[in-house]
Amino acid sequence: MNIIQESLELIIKGYEKNLQQALEGKLSLSEFTKNLEQVLHRAGTTMIGEALETLDKAVKESKDRKKSWHVERNNEINSVATTMGLVTYRRTYYTHKKTKEYAFLSDELVGIEPHQRKDLNVGALLVANATHSSYQQAAEQASFTGINSKTTVMNEIRKLGAIPNEAVVIKNTKRDVPVIYIEADEDHVSQQNGKSSIVKMIYVHEGKQAVSKNRNKLLNVRYFTAANQSSEELWLDVARYIDEAYNSEAIIKVIISGDGASWIKEGLNWIEKSVYILDKFHLAKSVRISTAHMDYAREPLWHYINKGMKRATVDLLDIIIRTTENENKRQEVQKVKKYILNNWGAIQRQKSKYNIGCSAEGHISHVLSDRLSSRPKGWSKDGMEQMARLRIFDFNGGNICEYMMEHKEAQVQEKRIIKLDNRVVKKHLKSSHETLDNLTALNIGKKNWTSMLMKSVRGL
Repeated sequence: MNIIQESLELIIKGYEKNLQQALEGKLSLSEFTKNLEQVLHRAGTTMIGEALETLDKAVKESKDRKKSWHVERNNEINSVATTMGLVTYRRTYYTHKKTKEYAFLSDELVGIEPHQRKDLNVGALLVANATHSSYQQAAEQASFTGINSKTTVMNEIRKLGAIPNEAVVIKNTKRDVPVIYIEADEDHVSQQNGKSSIVKMIYVHEGKQAVSKNRNKLLNVRYFTAANQSSEELWLDVARYIDEAYNSEAIIKVIISGDGASWIKEGLNWIEKSVYILDKFHLAKSVRISTAHMDYAREPLWHYINKGMKRATVDLLDIIIRTTENENKRQEVQKVKKYILNNWGAIQRQKSKYNIGCSAEGHISHVLSDRLSSRPKGWSKDGMEQMARLRIFDFNGGNICEYMMEHKEAQVQEKRIIKLDNRVVKKHLKSSHETLDNLTALNIGKKNWTSMLMKSVRGL
């Protein structure tokens, strides 16, 4: 256990060196912090390695181990990348006396899998970085761990898989909210085969709150997405969330808003007390398209639509179609006419007191497009789904490290082969305490910064 004293001395010497340079005016606060962090990381990797070797000794002395496992090889060197740096340690390789199975038992106790080269925290860091940056940038941001390959980042995401829409726990359930808003839109993402694919997004909220003069925020917003999942499955995720998060008896109305796509309207079949309102942004876009070559017709067309004059709206669009010479433009106006007629009821419901507008276009850009389609990149089918789910998980307030830890712990518990007996555990804990108790700086009567630092490590 001399390694503990060596590590503490390394920290103290690093502190002294940086303090001296700071006192001489040669070091800024940021440089002081960076240098000391490097010292702490070096000491930390050394102590982690010592802890793993202590665990290996404890396993070797365990009755459970001696009963079933034979020592195959001693002092097998292994290295694992951690968020403190590369940890190198020695371990023992065992053979099961009956099954002839091979295993590093001490590694399995702490969840280190065969051929594993990085700690779960490093994997979580890579995934979290990749949620907002390219795979290469994610690797560069974590280069201090020894990882520098974008392929490693991609493989970590593939191993994680598509995170379920319901992964983030609902903090407040069965809330009494009279009006719930659901907005939906889609992102068009380039694939590696040169084609484009649709990633759907739905978000549920309780209305808007002013943050500043020109900015609002959504209340208790919750996001859902699907790339390879069907619309029915996506809406089922939304329906389950509403059932868990809200008191159904308190709900008066659910407003579904979007651009009129059939998969969005599908929500009416899944969400009770729901009505559909067409997003005014897409209506305005259609009106502009139909009158781009006839500006004088735009104002009367808006007048007829806003007044609910369906016959007059159709007649005006028919006139525009008849007097348009360009065939392509004429077809565009015909599509607009069909779009407006198919969504006439949803357009008129824009006058409802419950309508607060729809910001789906902006949310798609911010939540999905910023990572999926704003860069000239082609995605694989699985990669597109996984990244969309990661973005949603992040915007829902999920913690990727905690999520990965929960799943990892379940696997570790399931795979754990042996259990250390209390006698062995107490023996090695006692040895650790005795090492700290014997450190000179802890036993001198004089109080100085060195003794205070080391006593804080011991917990005195």
